[in-house]
Amino acid sequence: MSETHGTEHAEPGTGLLERADEQEIGQHPWATIVWDDPVTLMSYVTYVFVTYFRYPPAQAERLMLKVHKEGKAVVSSGTREEVERDVAAMHSYGLQATVSRGE
Repeated sequence: MSETHGTEHAEPGTGLLERADEQEIGQHPWATIVWDDPVTLMSYVTYVFVTYFRYPPAQAERLMLKVHKEGKAVVSSGTREEVERDVAAMHSYGLQATVSRGE
């Protein structure tokens, strides 16, 4: 997968703007899970987390490494509508993501 997908990207999410602290993720009933895949560059995943979720680079890299090493990571949480928007945005960036309840 190349770093340029040629698709319009969704507007940056707000699901984490109010909840940027990783400890707070999981306190909400719905979660966005990003899954590992064998082709997406780790640097690109970090870029997406910084660009879309507005994570600081170090936090984005920690989440990327969790995806890489553990196969998945919860990257946002909130209402179902917020999480569905975030999942759609991850898809627009070419990442595999799903909605989960109670992660």
